Formats: sequence, structure tokens, C-alpha cells
Amino acid sequence: MPAPHDIQHIGQAIRQLLKEYHLKPKFDEANVIASWERIAGKPVARHTKKIYVRNKVLFIELDSAAMKSELSFHKNHVLKTLEHEFGKDILKEIVLM
Repeated sequence: MPAPHDIQHIGQAIRQLLKEYHLKPKFDEANVIASWERIAGKPVARHTKKIYVRNKVLFIELDSAAMKSELSFHKNHVLKTLEHEFGKDILKEIVLM
């Protein structure tokens, strides 16, 4: 039976593992992308052709000029929402394509 000080919560163990193997940034980026539909909404997600993160910049390719224009007005709000949910260190900018 392990000593009580050797036992840790599974979430804490995973966070520690991600940190030790320098995987946390990639894990956080994958979480941002996986949460895109929930954060942006179904209409925006339906028009999103490609979404990826490079150097803390979220790139979003949309198939609709109207949707791109609309989202450009709300870019700061989306960025703040993502920062609130995932932390300020995850993203520094959003680029629409």
C-alpha cells in the first residue's frame, strides 16, 4: 500500500506529466481547437474550414466573407473568452483568413 504522501489526484498527476514532458502548450492548443464550436457557436463553427495554433496565434480560416467580417468585429471578445477559460498564456492573437 503506498504511503499517503505518495498518493495524488489523477488530474494533478496528468498536469505534472504534461509539464515534465513539455507537452502542456500542445495540450492547451488542442483544447482550444476542440472547444472552438462551443466558444464561437455552431454558425461560426460550420463556416470554419481550418483552425490551428502557431506561436500562440490562433489562425481561423472561414469559407464565408460575411462570417469573417462579423467575426473580425468580435475577435477581442473571443480572445478574452479563450483567455478566461484557458489562461492568458495560451494565446496572444487571433488571425482570420
